[in-house]
Amino acid sequence: MARTRAKDFEEKQHQLLLVAAHVFATDGMEKASMSGIAKLAGVSKSLLYHYYPSKSELIFSIIQAHLVELEAALTEADDPTLPPRDRLQKLVKATLDAYEGADDMHKVQLNAGEALDDDQLAQVTAMNRQIVKRIADVIAEIHPELAAPSGSLLMPVTMSLFGMMNWAYLWFREDGPMTREDYARMATTLILDGVKGVA
Repeated sequence: MARTRAKDFEEKQHQLLLVAAHVFATDGMEKASMSGIAKLAGVSKSLLYHYYPSKSELIFSIIQAHLVELEAALTEADDPTLPPRDRLQKLVKATLDAYEGADDMHKVQLNAGEALDDDQLAQVTAMNRQIVKRIADVIAEIHPELAAPSGSLLMPVTMSLFGMMNWAYLWFREDGPMTREDYARMATTLILDGVKGVA
């Protein structure tokens, strides 16, 4: 007989995601095991499989949850009435804020490509493209020459900005000399003013 869904199913599911993300980020996708994750989470292996039928599904769920939270943060922060430069800086800040406390989930997203099946990879790619497009559209509004048909630089510039955001977890410290708002301002300035030298 199938298990009935508990009232706190979603909360338990989210906690399992956080524990699993930590294990995957620490041990790597291949070495991490469902039994090890269950043990660290303090649940039975059968319960873990109840929430996530496979290791691939668990990894996909971690990435999906991370991207859904990021997209929600960007949607809330996006203000088309702002001057484009301010709008972009606000989106960069919202991205960095969404990454706060989510290093493990972020590492899983950056490193889990080969662990996903084709359908999962397609879904993650579609979500990533939606997030990237939001940022790219604002950059194109500020520097329309980047999207010129004669050799578009819009995507390389946009992905360079994401590179600055995505890898900040390697060095950024909450108690360091720079705040997330400081870094958002710096990254925005480097991208927008740096374009003048390559466009």
